Amino acid sequence: MGLGILEDHKLEHVPGTALVLEDEARRETEQAVARDASLKYDETGKILLVPQPSDDPNDPLNWPLWKRDGIVFILSLLSVIAATLSPLLAADTVSLAIFVFQRPFTDMALLTGYHLLGVGIAGFLFVPSARIWGKRHLYILGTIIVIISSAWGGSNGKNYKSLLWARIFQGVGLAPFEALVNASVGDLYHVHQRGPRMALSNLALFGGAFFTPVLVGKIADTMGYEWTFWFVAIFAGAMLPLVILFVPETSYKRESRFDIDTMGNLVVPEEEMDKRARSAQTSEEKDREGEPEVRGVNGEAMVPVKMTWKQSLMPFNGRYTDEKYLHLLLRPFPLFFHPGILWACLIQGTLIGWTVMIGVVLAGIMLGPPLWFGELETGYMYTGAFIGAVLGFILCGIMSDWSARYLTRLNHGVYEPEFRMILVIPQLILGCAGLYGFGFTSAHAERYGWFWPDFFFALEVMGMVCGAVASALYIVDAHRDMSVEGFTCLLVFKNLFSFGLTFKGFDWIVSGRIKPVFIAIASVQVGVCMLTVPMYVFGKKNRSFFHRHNIFFKGTDWIADKLTFW
Repeated sequence: MGLGILEDHKLEHVPGTALVLEDEARRETEQAVARDASLKYDETGKILLVPQPSDDPNDPLNWPLWKRDGIVFILSLLSVIAATLSPLLAADTVSLAIFVFQRPFTDMALLTGYHLLGVGIAGFLFVPSARIWGKRHLYILGTIIVIISSAWGGSNGKNYKSLLWARIFQGVGLAPFEALVNASVGDLYHVHQRGPRMALSNLALFGGAFFTPVLVGKIADTMGYEWTFWFVAIFAGAMLPLVILFVPETSYKRESRFDIDTMGNLVVPEEEMDKRARSAQTSEEKDREGEPEVRGVNGEAMVPVKMTWKQSLMPFNGRYTDEKYLHLLLRPFPLFFHPGILWACLIQGTLIGWTVMIGVVLAGIMLGPPLWFGELETGYMYTGAFIGAVLGFILCGIMSDWSARYLTRLNHGVYEPEFRMILVIPQLILGCAGLYGFGFTSAHAERYGWFWPDFFFALEVMGMVCGAVASALYIVDAHRDMSVEGFTCLLVFKNLFSFGLTFKGFDWIVSGRIKPVFIAIASVQVGVCMLTVPMYVFGKKNRSFFHRHNIFFKGTDWIADKLTFW
């Protein structure tokens, strides 16, 4: 048992577990590897490139760094614009219900709820499409949908159903950016380059979502809520030419031999590497059966011709996998019953749901005496959430790798993916304290004013970020072979759960009162966080079992084959 994690005796090497070489051994290994002229390093000659770039000039890893950074910068700007859509009405809930549509608060909350439902369903449909045909066509489609739906939302003519459908399609437009931008960062960079770019793309999504209401409150108060929609349409319209002209396809069909160890200083025993190499060679031989090999006059393999800029403008550039769309579409469904994926969904999705719930009820809570907040003041309350998101990312950036390295040293050089679960500790402390504190202080605004509810809102968002990072890192490290399907599960769960909460948020506050409701949901979150204990203890056995019994993918592939036949 390593640091409380039960050992597995069924497999010689459990996927995700790795040995970390001591400093002396690591230097010897690096010197030995350096003698292999077939491997490629960065410009300094000191950092091994992981994954290895191919000799294809169309491989995104061979593009100039300025070009790749430009792509991520454009996608991050679009992510900020798209992320504004979810909380777009957070500051306007009460004014829309009373002065514009004369409908119950719950109907206004559902404008956000159905939007999130659109994100979840569209993301579920888009991810298989991205796996097969790439991501570029979805970025272009998403931007166009954001433009049209936002213009539609601002021109609804006080028609509730029209605005509701506009919000649903806004969710569809947001889905490609929420689901695929992080994957594009993985396409474009080597492991040692991904950290700051991944932080930028995540901060664009989370930071944009929490900073939006601060601006929306001011815009709605001075210009009318319609302009919040029109500004999104204008800015997205300005970004569309940049996406079309300067964001080429980032997907690339890479041979498995280039996917060397992606864990940095984490390595596996030599005999295990030999097994993996033989397996990869067999897999590649099967993939190449029946495919003509392009060779030159002397029989030498030819380097592919570099794609022209005009060719790169095409929304489609062939298939990137031979798997069927229906197969890929159905695969995530059974993973909701996979203990590791289900744990990640709960750890990330529940606290995101409570954050959405705070957003849809915040205007109602602050409406009455003694604060009498309007759109402007309610929007300013999101300043705390934005600060909490930024501090949460800083905390995770400091803790995530440091804690994993520290626990690996304590575990005599053996790394386990369950070490990533340490980030649930700050989630438990900060997130749950934020929920409890928000319930206590917002229920007694006459005593605590606006500052303390905003302070605890910031703590809750910090905890939410820690949970999101912990779950994402665990899926990547522990279940890399099905990480795409795992992230699809996260996307669907968090949006459907948040959608469900919008149905009852206002009713709970009215019937159960603020304090008891938030004590209840904070207690539920404590229970969710405590699920990490058994997951940590039995995580290695769980990884071994599902590596030996791949029942989920086999079952869904069988169903997909039957459906395709009929």
